[in-house]
Amino acid sequence: MQNRCPWAEAELQHHYHDTEWGVPSHDDRHLFEMLILEGAQAGLSWATILKKRENYRAAYHGFAGARIARYTAKDQARLLANAGIVRNRLKVAASVLNARAFLAVQAEFGSFHRYLWQFVGGRPIQHNLKRSAQIPVSTAESDAMSQDLKLRGFKFVGTTICYAFMQATGMVNDHLVTCPRHQACAKLV
Repeated sequence: MQNRCPWAEAELQHHYHDTEWGVPSHDDRHLFEMLILEGAQAGLSWATILKKRENYRAAYHGFAGARIARYTAKDQARLLANAGIVRNRLKVAASVLNARAFLAVQAEFGSFHRYLWQFVGGRPIQHNLKRSAQIPVSTAESDAMSQDLKLRGFKFVGTTICYAFMQATGMVNDHLVTCPRHQACAKLV
């Protein structure tokens, strides 16, 4: 793809950029997966997480929130021994807490996507950015999402993580206008 967004220069990132990043997601399982992966990425490169993504899916039972919410100390020890994922004690513990909070949000709002999409008024925010330097690291929407997630017991959901999550799940279209995916994602709801 010509003129792909500059952050997706490595071959590993091409498929993710070309098919998933910026595509509006309303699937609770996918949204939960991305929340866990974005939290795992904190302090690391996204390329590192993409390399480990299939290992995460296997280790976390396909990101089945109800199953992860029941993880015990033994399950967390299993995850910490898994070289295929980021073995950070705080991030692993947060994934279990986040699964429990995820289920509570689903129970309250009927779905995780209904809860999350309220922060952007139910429709993707369309940016028309020409340079990577124009892409924000946080916005008022990601600030609000972060604050509310934290109040609900979620961990590793700072405003920058929330903004990256919003980009990944198509809540905001931050493909540069020179990227063919910008127009393609702008047509999606």
